This record gives sequence, structure tokens and C-alpha cells, in this order.
Amino acid sequence: MDQETLGSVVLLAIITLISVVQNAFFASKVEHESKHCNGKGFQRPGSSAFDRVYTANQNCGHAYPTFLAVLWCAGLLCSPAPAAFAGLMYLFVRQKYFVGYLGERTQSTPGYLFGKRIILFLFLMSVAGILNYYLIFFFGSDFEMHIKTITSAISPLLLIP
Repeated sequence: MDQETLGSVVLLAIITLISVVQNAFFASKVEHESKHCNGKGFQRPGSSAFDRVYTANQNCGHAYPTFLAVLWCAGLLCSPAPAAFAGLMYLFVRQKYFVGYLGERTQSTPGYLFGKRIILFLFLMSVAGILNYYLIFFFGSDFEMHIKTITSAISPLLLIP
């Protein structure tokens, strides 16, 4: 693998590994709450603290495959740096969602909505990369530099709540 390709993949791999560590952290919170409730299994009827931690972990887990798919598609097909930045922002937002869910459920709503916006951005980056490929294939027009410039300019806007 050449250095340029490897450099593109390394950013995405770093974000993926950070997300794995985050998932392990969420799982440890579920395990800790389970032990705190003095039981051996993960069934805790009546334990609202365990229910909140378990549900927050499940919700984050359900969105995880979608996040990984659009992160890698956007990074490989469009531009790795803005995709990695959006991925990092998504991990911060997911942490905010998880912690917010442990409080009142309404505290998790901003993290959920912000996460949806980041996933949409990554999805649109993926679509732009696919469209550019077919424009090159059928018409010989390459808009890669324009797309990279636009995504690089737009990605900092993800910081606006």
C-alpha cells in the first residue's frame, strides 16, 4: 500500500479504534451498574438506573454500524480528513447522548439530533464521492478537488449546535 493511500486510511482507522474504546467504556458502565444492582444477569426489572444505562448502550449500539459504514464510505470515496473530523465529532456527540441519557431522557435529545446531522453529512459525502466516480466513468469530468474543497469548508460547520 502506498503512503498516500495509507495516510487516507489511517485517519479513518484511528476514529474507528477510538469508537471501539468508547463502546468498551459504555459496556463497562452497563457491567458496573449491573454489579451495583447486586445481580448476576442483565435483567433488572425495577432498577431505573440500570435501565437507563442499558438502554443508552443499546441505542448507541444500534447506530454504530450505520456510523461505521458512512464514515468509511465518506472517507474512502470522498475525502478522509473531513470524514475523520465528522467521525470524531460524532463520537463526542455520542458521549454527550450517553451521559445525557443517564440523567433525564430529555438531556439526551440534543446529542441525538446533532448525531443525526453528522450522519447525514457523512452520507452526503459518500453520495458525492459515488456521483463523482460515475461522472468520471461516463463523462470524463472529475470534480474531486471541488468536492474535497466543499467538504473541507463545510465540516467545521458541524461544530455549530
